[in-house]
Amino acid sequence: MNMDMKSIMKQAETLQAEMAKKQEELGRMTFEASAGGGMVTAMVNGRHELVKLAIDPTVMSAGDVEMLQDLVIAAVNEGFKRANEAMQQSLSGMMGGLGSLKGMF
Repeated sequence: MNMDMKSIMKQAETLQAEMAKKQEELGRMTFEASAGGGMVTAMVNGRHELVKLAIDPTVMSAGDVEMLQDLVIAAVNEGFKRANEAMQQSLSGMMGGLGSLKGMF
């Protein structure tokens, strides 16, 4: 292995460790989203787990189960979307650290 290849391998290992650390940090973060003007609020974490769900009692009194289901789905999906966007933004900043590895991807 020549010196350039060793340098590239070292750089790749460093980047891999940094990415794992970022993913762990993002996994602990929470993201909140609402639907129906705040009638349903979902909180998810960066591991795509639903950690909290709040439903305004007035939604329940309406008796429209399908609407409630749609609001829950919309709020949870928006939370996941926000988590994904945070992950993409965080990891895209690391891609600048690829240096000489950029051309390989």
